[in-house]
Amino acid sequence: MDRLDREILGILQEDARISYRDLGVRVGLSANAAADRVRRLRRDGVIRGFTVIIDPAADTRTGLVVFIDVSLRMDTTNEVFERAVLALPGITEVVHVTGGHDYLVRAAVADTAALDGLLRRLKREAGVAHSNTRVALRAAPAR
Repeated sequence: MDRLDREILGILQEDARISYRDLGVRVGLSANAAADRVRRLRRDGVIRGFTVIIDPAADTRTGLVVFIDVSLRMDTTNEVFERAVLALPGITEVVHVTGGHDYLVRAAVADTAALDGLLRRLKREAGVAHSNTRVALRAAPAR
């Protein structure tokens, strides 16, 4: 990966819908050359996919978006936890982190009753010893 690839990645992170023509203009390549680089970055696994980021406040289908810091029980391995938590409904992201907790879990739940059920299942089925939950109120647009 060279400087041009990093520049392309930065532009795609700002606007993944940019046309290859406009991308090429911004980095000094033809549309075909820009498309070839993006295809190579996808093939090599540098670009894992494209997504839409929805403001939690605007997405009325999910109810609440929550972030749950979890600490695992001593008898729970990372592999067991990851397999169990990813099988639970509403889980949208699981990140192994440093600091005071082992993982950050992002989930979408219908309401506080559903959140209570999810937290109970995390402890019962996924080996969570302690958790700390935050509710997303709104999200600022990413730049």
